[in-house]
Parts: sequence; structure tokens; C-alpha cells
Amino acid sequence: MVAIPANSLKTFPHHMRLDTLVRLRWLAVAGQATAVTAVRFGLGFPLPFELCFVVIAASVWTNLMLRIQYPASHRLGENAATALLGFDILQLAALLYLTGGLENPFAMLFLAPVLISATALTPERTLGLGLLAVGCATFLVLSHQPLPWFPGQSLSLPFLYVSGIWTAILLGTVFTGIYAWRVAEEARQLAQALAATELVLAREQHLSQLDGLAAAAAHELGTPLATIALVSKELAHALPKEGSVADDLRLLKEQVDRCRSILTKLTSMGEEDEEGFLENVSLSHLVEEIVEPQRAVGYDVRVRAHGEGPEPMGRRNPGVVYGLSNILDNATDFTETQVIIEACWSPHEVFIEIRDDGPGYAPDILLRVGEPYVTTRSAAERAEADNDEGGGLGLGLFIAKTLIERSGAELTLTNAAPPATGAVARIVWPRHAFEKGAAISPQGESKGSLKEQGKNSHIQDGP
Repeated sequence: MVAIPANSLKTFPHHMRLDTLVRLRWLAVAGQATAVTAVRFGLGFPLPFELCFVVIAASVWTNLMLRIQYPASHRLGENAATALLGFDILQLAALLYLTGGLENPFAMLFLAPVLISATALTPERTLGLGLLAVGCATFLVLSHQPLPWFPGQSLSLPFLYVSGIWTAILLGTVFTGIYAWRVAEEARQLAQALAATELVLAREQHLSQLDGLAAAAAHELGTPLATIALVSKELAHALPKEGSVADDLRLLKEQVDRCRSILTKLTSMGEEDEEGFLENVSLSHLVEEIVEPQRAVGYDVRVRAHGEGPEPMGRRNPGVVYGLSNILDNATDFTETQVIIEACWSPHEVFIEIRDDGPGYAPDILLRVGEPYVTTRSAAERAEADNDEGGGLGLGLFIAKTLIERSGAELTLTNAAPPATGAVARIVWPRHAFEKGAAISPQGESKGSLKEQGKNSHIQDGP
């Protein structure tokens, strides 16, 4: 199977585009300017109008400098993104200080920079920005300018109410930060897992195309090989029939004939594929194809194949082969004595079940098995897998599930019913989905089915 390097799929923080933060800051500037102008001239409330616009102008100046210094496509590092979001928190705190502190209903905007950080930066950076926001909110509880109100009147909210707003900001920062980080992290993991799946498909597709490349290479090599054969024949006629040179010419002719035989096999691969020799595969042969490598290394894998009517013939799908092999690998890793594979079919369905007698899935894993980065291995086992095989990331079952379900099958991962133990993987195809794409002979039967006669209603047991 195709191995995926573990270090190529580790989760890294997302590097934000500078243009994203700049656009969001322009939106904040527009909102702040509109709010200050409406309060001063629309409602007629007195407030330090000039100072407020000096604070807003600081954001405008920052945006203009960033636009001049960097292109819109520039991506920010962690330090730069953290600094810019910290600046936004401090700028908002300064504006709130001039307009009533936490008594100002716009104080909840402290959550915005923390929310952005949670979706794009590491938890440590988000925690730091959250503490900065809570620290600014705490300062505004103790010190701030009066809340703008009707001329000649003052509005002073009770300290208990302001403390409630501070608590709401604190809890909102914690909740929204954790929630946004969790959602963004799941999205990043899913995207990386899907990228790994696409990598597997691309590599398997590359392998499946090698026969075509081999045939093309054989066709190109035919001409120089014919020239070598002709020259060696002429030399054999011109030179003595005995001696070391004659022996070398006979050896050369034998090697030329051998090369011709090899090239004939390579050039016939495409025709054999069209006849179903490589592309078509019966259900029992598909199972044996994934089982044979496990038996070769000493695992006890038993195969049982039976069904109603003729055995289904499908088109060889590299994704399905990889997915089934991955599930079987997982079963052999955790089995105690043996793994049983049951393959059966009916006029309407094709069914494969892979069972082991190991401990099965842990209860906390069972509900999430098949999701990306969910693994049943311990930390030590994952570290050993990382060093030895590039595995241990918990992507195996996710990739297998994705590849198999793309073929139209339904995959169910569960534990065996007590008193039996072990994990059970059930794959069910509608028969028409399994047989989709198989080459059909003029007589209406799948090509290659004659080779499968006698295997339709029997049980095969592994050694």
C-alpha cells in the first residue's frame, strides 16, 4: 500500500492573508466612525469627539501603512498576526475609555479579535489575546470617561451591573474562543485528511497506469531491438561458425529473443486489460488479492466465500483495494489469533465482512471511528509508527472509508456482539454498483467469468 509520511500531514497554524485583516479593520473603522458621528450629531450627546477620531485615525493609518508596505496577497506570520489583533484590542479599549468603558454597549466587540485568532492562530496565541481583552475590560471597569448622555444629565450604571458585563465578556471570550478554535481545527483536519486521500488516489492511479507506460516503452524499443537482431544475424553469416566470437553472437541472439518475448508481453498488456484480464476481478479474487500479503508475513487470515447465483465480477478499483487492505491491516494489528473475512453475494447485494478477535474499539472511540485523526493506538504506539512506517496519525480508517464509499459501498465499523470480542468492518455494495464498469462479453457475461466457474457456491478457508 501507499505510505503517507507523517510529517507531511501534521497540523500547522493557518497563515492569515493580510488582506483579510485589513478589510476587517476597514469595516471596524467605518462602524466606529458612524457610531461616534451618530452619537455626537444625531443624538446630540457630548463626548470627546476629536479624541475619538484620533483613536479611529490610528487604525486608518495602520491600514494605509500595511497596504503600502505589503501586497494584498501577503500572508502574515504568527507574530505579526498576533500583534495586529492585539493592536485592535487596544484601539477598541482606548475608544471605549473615552465613551463610557464597559457601560458602553459596544464593549462586547472585545470578542471579535479573540474569535478571529481562535480560527487562525494557535491556542497559545488566542489565550494571550483573550487575557489582553479581559485585562483591558478590567481596566475599563475601574477607570473610564462618562458614558455620553443627554446634556445636563449623567447616567451611571450600578457597579454590580458593570461587573455582570465584565463577567459576560470573560465568559464570552472563553466560550467563543474554544468553540471557534474547535470548529476551525476540525475543518483543518478534515481538509488535510481529504488531501491525504487525494494523494493516495493519485499514487494508486499512477501505479495503475504503469502498464500503459510499459506498453508504450516496449513499442518504442521494438525498432532498435530489430536493428540489433538484424546486425547480429549478418555478423553470424560473415564470421566463422566456431570460436569465441561465434559463441558471443549466439548469446546475443538468445538475449535478443528474450527481449522480444518480454516486449511481446508488455505490448499485450493493454489488449489483455481490454479483455478484462487485469481490469476485471471477481469478488473472491479481490479478497485473495488483499489477503495474500498478510499471509505472506505469517498472519492467520481465513476467507469464506459463498453466495446465491453467479459470482459478481467488478472492475478493479485501486481505491477499493487500498481501502480494504487498510482495514485488513488494522485487523491484523490488533487480532489475538486470526482474522476472518467473509465474502458473500446475492442477486441484489455484495457483502464483505472483516472480523478479528482482538479487544475491539474502545467505547470512547467507537462513536467517532472513521473520522480523521481518530486512532485506537496509544501515544507510544503512534510514536513508533511515525518512526517506522510514517503512520499512527489516525488517518488509515478515514482514508479507507472515503475510498470505499466512493465506489458506492456502505462501510460500518463496530464491535462484535458479546460474548465475542474484536472489531467488525462490514462493507455492502448494491450489486449493480460493484459490477459497474466491468467489461461485458457479447454473450452477456463478464469477461473472465469462465475462469471463475466452480467458485460460485463454495467456502474457501485460508491455511
